[in-house]
Amino acid sequence: MLVVIPCLIYRKTGFIGPKDQRIFLILRGVIGSTAMILIYYAYQTTSLADATVITFSCPVFTSIFAWIFLKEKYSPWDALFSMFSITGVILIMRPPFLFGSNSSGMEESYSVHLKGMFAAIGHTVLAALTLVILRKMGKSVDYFLSIWYYVVLGLAETIIVLSVLREWSLPYCGLDRLFLILVALFGLGAQVFLTKAIQIEKLGPIAIMRTMDVVFAFIFQIIFFNDVPTWWTVGGAFCVVASNIGGAIRKWYQSSK
Repeated sequence: MLVVIPCLIYRKTGFIGPKDQRIFLILRGVIGSTAMILIYYAYQTTSLADATVITFSCPVFTSIFAWIFLKEKYSPWDALFSMFSITGVILIMRPPFLFGSNSSGMEESYSVHLKGMFAAIGHTVLAALTLVILRKMGKSVDYFLSIWYYVVLGLAETIIVLSVLREWSLPYCGLDRLFLILVALFGLGAQVFLTKAIQIEKLGPIAIMRTMDVVFAFIFQIIFFNDVPTWWTVGGAFCVVASNIGGAIRKWYQSSK
């Protein structure tokens, strides 16, 4: 809020937005903040690489929701790329009924891993809805105003959740408090750049660029946590990234024609 309020005042956009777009702004705020809560939970309960790769099945749900709500075309190619993403997610989740009860090979219990996977999938679905809502509003709403609703409603939602769970606490270590501030600043920066990118560029090139998240997740997981991803995760990541790049290139090619 400390960062967004001066930007709104400088850009003279107001704090409420156009009357016909307010319902979409509210939905964007509630759905976007819920998605963020789920992905933070996923990061705590499973590996960074696994959670990041799962979130990259987002284009599958984005295409389906765009077909339903925006009446965009959903072709057989989209269905094929969706199957690639689903295959990648299955390789990462490694359900026991397909891979056997001892297939996970992880230190933490598989049930905790599974909770993190479902949280990451929930984030993916809600993030896809958020993208469709942002696309629906287009340039009729300033991107900082969209982020303002995300900030305000996210603050209210997290207060309610923390109160219900009775998890009001700060870490004792000063370094961890610094990390919390960095999470806030980096998260806000990511929201600003993503929202602006969606307004000024087609979703195809954006989706291709965002696949770099998987590469960075693998690198950071190895450097900071000394946790080398399994071959199952690498294989799943390949399927998901290939699906994303294939779908993005196809849409990009069609739009350029």
